[in-house]
Amino acid sequence: MTTNKDIVLAFSGGLDTSFCVPWLKERGWAVHTVFADTGGVDAQERAYIEQRAAELGVASHVTIDGGPALWRDFVKPFVWAGEAYQGQYPLLVSDRYLIVDASLERARALGTRAIAHGCTGMGNDQVRFDLAVKAQGDCEIIAPIREIQKEHTQTRAYEQQFLEQRGFGVRAKQKAYTINENLLGLTMSGGEIDRWLAPGEGAQGWCKPRAQWPEAPLRVRVGFERGEAVALDGERLAGAMLLARLNALFAAYGVGRGIYTGDTTIGLKGRIIFEAPGLIALLAAHRALEEAVLTKQQNRFKPDVARKWIELVYEGFFHDPLKTDLEAFLASSQSCVEGEVVLETHGGNVAAVEIRSTRILNAKGATYAQSADWGVAEAEGFIKLYGMSSTLWAEVNADRRA
Repeated sequence: MTTNKDIVLAFSGGLDTSFCVPWLKERGWAVHTVFADTGGVDAQERAYIEQRAAELGVASHVTIDGGPALWRDFVKPFVWAGEAYQGQYPLLVSDRYLIVDASLERARALGTRAIAHGCTGMGNDQVRFDLAVKAQGDCEIIAPIREIQKEHTQTRAYEQQFLEQRGFGVRAKQKAYTINENLLGLTMSGGEIDRWLAPGEGAQGWCKPRAQWPEAPLRVRVGFERGEAVALDGERLAGAMLLARLNALFAAYGVGRGIYTGDTTIGLKGRIIFEAPGLIALLAAHRALEEAVLTKQQNRFKPDVARKWIELVYEGFFHDPLKTDLEAFLASSQSCVEGEVVLETHGGNVAAVEIRSTRILNAKGATYAQSADWGVAEAEGFIKLYGMSSTLWAEVNADRRA
C-alpha cells in the first residue's frame, strides 16, 4: 500500500465521482481530480466540472484534452474493424482507457501510486479501469462505490443522501439516470431503462426525436486515406473535429440511437440507451468503401479478426498483445481503402449512396447482371467445376434422397 496520501481520481462531475471526493477525503486522502475531456461536453459543461471539483474541495484539478488520443488509439482501429459488440453496441465507453492514461500520468507527476475511480461493482467499467491500470504499473486502486456496495444495496440513493447531508447538491437528471458522454457518443442507464420499460421523456440525449427532424434530407461527403476519415465535404479536418461535426449533423436527424441489452463481462445483462450519430455514420461510409475496394477473401475473413478485437476492447484487454497483433492486420487491410463516400439521411437511418474511388475492383468489360467479357461456355464450365462436389454427392447418393 502506498504511504503517500495523494490519490488521483478520474472525475466527471457526475453523481458517482462527486460522491468519491468527500468519501476519500474523510478517509485521509488528498484528492487530485483529473477530467479527461474526450469530446462529450461543451464549454459550459467543462466549466461546471471544474467548478464542481472546487466545490467538493479537491486538492487539485486538471483537465486533459483527450480527443486526439481517443481518435488515434480507438476510433481509427474501431472503424477499420467495422463491427459492433454483439452486432449492436459501438463501444462508446472505450474512452475509459484514455482516462486511465491521463490519471496515471497525473499520478506519476504527483509521485503517488494511488488511483481511484467511480465504477460500480456491477458493471463493465470497473474491469476496464482496473485491467488498464494493472497493465501499466504497480498501483493501488480504490473504488469507493464498490466499497459502499458491501453495506448498501441502493447505492445511488445512498450517494445522493451522502452528498446532500454534506451540503452538496445533486443534479435532477443524475438522480434518475447514469449518463456518459464523450466524442464517441452517449450512453444512458438507470430508472425505467434498467427495468426493461419504455424510456421516459427524460431519457433523451443528443439525437432529436422524430417530430424535430429537418424536412430536407442531409447529404455529406467523407474522404478516406488508408481507411482513415480525413475530410468532410472536401475540407480536411483532424479526426476528433471531423467526428464532432458528424455528431452534430446526424444527431439532428436522430441517427445512431438504439436500445440495447448486452451480455456484460461479469455476466449480468446490461440494458442501455446509446446514441452515436457520428460514429454510426462513419461506420456506414467506411464499410461501403471497404466493400468496394477489398478482395472477396479480405471481406470474408476480416470480420473474424474484427469481432475478436471488439471483444478484447469491450472486456478490458486494451493492452493485451493480441489486440496489437490484430491491429497490425487491420492496418494492413486498409492500404487501398481510399476515396470518398456520400452519405444521405432522411432521418433515423443513414445510407452510403455514392462511392468514388480509383481503387474500386471493377472489371472493365463486365458489370454484375448486365454484361460480361466472357462467353456462355465459360460461364457454364465455371458453374460445372465450382459445384462439382455437391453434384457428385447428389449422383452417388440418389438412393438416399427418397
